[in-house]
Amino acid sequence: MATTVDFIEYVCGQIEGAGAVRYKKMFGEYMVYVDDKPILLVCDNTVFVKILPCLEGLMAEADKGYPYDGAKEHCVLDVDDRELAFAVIAALLPVTPLPKPRKKGVNS
Repeated sequence: MATTVDFIEYVCGQIEGAGAVRYKKMFGEYMVYVDDKPILLVCDNTVFVKILPCLEGLMAEADKGYPYDGAKEHCVLDVDDRELAFAVIAALLPVTPLPKPRKKGVNS
């Protein structure tokens, strides 16, 4: 089951104010960017975050799961808990790099 537009818009509404929030459809699912950094992966109407040392205390009790076949295990973020979502984003922003710009193809 793919993520619905209603759900991705709900997720973005829940984290509104954590920074500049936008989402992008990728491979049938969604990546949520905060301040142009890829922070949340949303697959099958579930919000995932990478398992990183900066989240150990915040996500210790979180469920774990795989966002898609072949993916590494991620933590499942309860996006209904706005306080937790904001804390997770605040922890991830300093350690998440901006995506590298894509190289444009050269046509000769």
